[in-house]
Amino acid sequence: MKKSNFSKTLCVVICILIALLQVTDIQAAPKEKLNKTTATLEVGKTVTLKVLNTKKSISWSSKNEKIATVSGKGKVKGIKAGTTTVSAKFGKKTLSCKITVKKSNEQSSNNTSSNSEQTEGVVKTTAGLVQGTDNDGIYTYLGVPYAEATERFVPAGKVKPWNGIRMANTYGPMSPQGAILGMPVNNDETGTDNNCQNLNIWTPGTGDGQKRPVMVWLHGGGFSTGTANNTMNDGKNLSQSGDVVVVSVNHRLNVFGHLDLSAYGEKYKYSGNVGLTDIVAALKWIQDNIEAFGGDPGNVTVFGQSGGGAKVLSLMTSPYAKGLFQKGIVESGATETMGVTFSTKEESKTLTGHILENLGITADNIEKLQKVSTSDLQAASTKALQDTANTYKIPAAFTDDYAMEWGPVIDGDYMPTNPVTKDGFADAGKDIPLLIGSNLNEWTTFVPTSAHTNMTEEERNAFAQAYPNEDASGAENVDTFIRLPMLKIMSHKTDQGGAPVYAYVFTWQGAMGGSSHGAEIPFVFDNVSGDADTLKLAKTVSQAWINFARNGIPGADGLPDWKPYTREQGATMLLDTQSELVYNHDAELMHLLEPDYIY
Repeated sequence: MKKSNFSKTLCVVICILIALLQVTDIQAAPKEKLNKTTATLEVGKTVTLKVLNTKKSISWSSKNEKIATVSGKGKVKGIKAGTTTVSAKFGKKTLSCKITVKKSNEQSSNNTSSNSEQTEGVVKTTAGLVQGTDNDGIYTYLGVPYAEATERFVPAGKVKPWNGIRMANTYGPMSPQGAILGMPVNNDETGTDNNCQNLNIWTPGTGDGQKRPVMVWLHGGGFSTGTANNTMNDGKNLSQSGDVVVVSVNHRLNVFGHLDLSAYGEKYKYSGNVGLTDIVAALKWIQDNIEAFGGDPGNVTVFGQSGGGAKVLSLMTSPYAKGLFQKGIVESGATETMGVTFSTKEESKTLTGHILENLGITADNIEKLQKVSTSDLQAASTKALQDTANTYKIPAAFTDDYAMEWGPVIDGDYMPTNPVTKDGFADAGKDIPLLIGSNLNEWTTFVPTSAHTNMTEEERNAFAQAYPNEDASGAENVDTFIRLPMLKIMSHKTDQGGAPVYAYVFTWQGAMGGSSHGAEIPFVFDNVSGDADTLKLAKTVSQAWINFARNGIPGADGLPDWKPYTREQGATMLLDTQSELVYNHDAELMHLLEPDYIY
């Protein structure tokens, strides 16, 4: 059989497409619209908003007039640095524009300020002062550096201190990442850089003596692509509704985060897991600084979706992350699938050898890797990944091809083992409570080869018994690709007899057709709009995540008592407009669809 690169990129392509499609507006856009949905202006400057396609009388208002005012004709004036919302109401409709007010060039230059009298939103970190923006009562800090990578493939060092006040009102760079099928993964205006060790913070208060739960978001995209800089995981609403501090983290990915050069000198000892060392550095920074942002360094929850969930599991495995967080949440982050390869030392050594050969680099001139262009390095990596997959016959996710993706290296040190093996869950994660689950459909509505065509009557009956509230015509789109590995993770974790495991399946059927991969993210962050049932579900899901972060037990108004998962009872919360707690609800269905899978 001819092996191709198609399957290798399929998972990542779909992740990107889903991310692009996961818009927060679930309802159709109104015919009338604003000429701008976002606007940025300096203090003292103005911008004019207009409602297009209407002749109705319009009433204008600003949510926070301390930041920006608006006249009866839609002229917005910046008052002070911050973010607010200006709304236009006409008839029964309301349209909104996000207004960001920045300091004038006279007030700010080179992203720093020496005005010691300005204290509102200013927080002292171990490297210097940072100035956030007031976003309707939530202080937002973007692009805050937590470490500094001066070289490739080695752990980042401490941030060089700065003088004055550093403005934290724009995103920092994300990790370099290539194109998928010729399309840029991300055209983010902040660009990419090996020195991408920065994070974003949303907090209800700073310097107020409060110790709020801290929720640290790890983005998806496997260990190859992705960024913390997008609106899908904007933490403002989550922070506001739960009185929690939300943090999202950028870190090194792909060849920049997981090229194993340990055979070429002590400085490269952790190169195969340097992306994880970035995340650990971020968690250490949180320990040292988050209290100044109103957070509790002793109550940190790491949570992530897809590849982000796999990162959570990796942290639960590494002894270097021990004590830096207290709870974990894994959303659709199976480590056996998802286009993530946890490499053995032998596999990583072979992969590195192919890359060096493709670049014409030897052990004698290994330092040339520091100067190779990003495009050349990624091109060499793409070919090397496929060659290594062919050598070790690493199966692709959805086809009969072979494929290898970037991921942690099981080096016996930083990553002692795979998070889940046939012998059980990693020992380092025994005492960490875990909230874990997946979505009813995941990939099936996007990848036809993952659907269960030609289902037998027995299989369809098992689906109807497992999900009596779902449309029987959707039976063939039930997910097993992620659901089964998740069952293995939660079963092995609870077998340890340590901290509890709480399980869920997100079954909400949205406008995109099914509860697809990533569909739960805007609900977790409470970043949806729609009918009353949709809004209520977002409040329920986000509150359950918040309560788990606060006290280790998920729950929310309207939810049944959420029992811990055990292998014997399989307590699982079905999250939908009508949520319910079920027990081993799909055991028969999973066995019928995948009889050879053992968990």
